Amino acid sequence: MAQLSSPVSPVPAGEVLRERYTGRLPDSLDELAGPTGGVVELPLHIAWSGLRAYDLDRPRQRMSLYRTVLAEGRRDDLATLLDRDLLTGQWPVLRTLVSRHIRQVWEDRFPQLAGRVTSAA
Repeated sequence: MAQLSSPVSPVPAGEVLRERYTGRLPDSLDELAGPTGGVVELPLHIAWSGLRAYDLDRPRQRMSLYRTVLAEGRRDDLATLLDRDLLTGQWPVLRTLVSRHIRQVWEDRFPQLAGRVTSAA
């Protein structure tokens, strides 16, 4: 009699997302050397519909660009489109706009971000 193999349990979606976002992280926040002002146009692989050009001098547009890049950007996109000082300065608010998985992997890798939340509260 043929023995039935046990079904493979699927990997939880949250685990898959955390792994995806962790693989994109820079080794150091110092690698984030993106622009600090002016208009930035996102490549199609990040923003395939809707707004693609963001004015970094406008706080809401800057926050929207960072949110989009954190969610959709590749490792090299993070380094070239995000700036360390802008990211850390915005983090207390930005962390509330991104998914739980993005927030967790960034704060796990870079405890100074989680520290910004504590000191900003």
